Amino acid sequence: MPQLIALALIGAGAVAGYRWFSRQMEAAREAAARAEAEVRGAAAATSGAPKDLGRLELDAATGVYKPKEPGA
Repeated sequence: MPQLIALALIGAGAVAGYRWFSRQMEAAREAAARAEAEVRGAAAATSGAPKDLGRLELDAATGVYKPKEPGA
């Protein structure tokens, strides 16, 4: 009889653990969805407009165009 009580307690603990784990995963899923929506909203706000870098000059050492230094 004590074995049945122990088995019932173990089963109840397993069910409680599974429910807790499920709630934690659902909360994490909702937090990730909120974060993704926030990032998408911020990205939409900038609308992908190119940033104005001003006048560019070619860096001979790297072969890459870089913003021209002010006063140079």
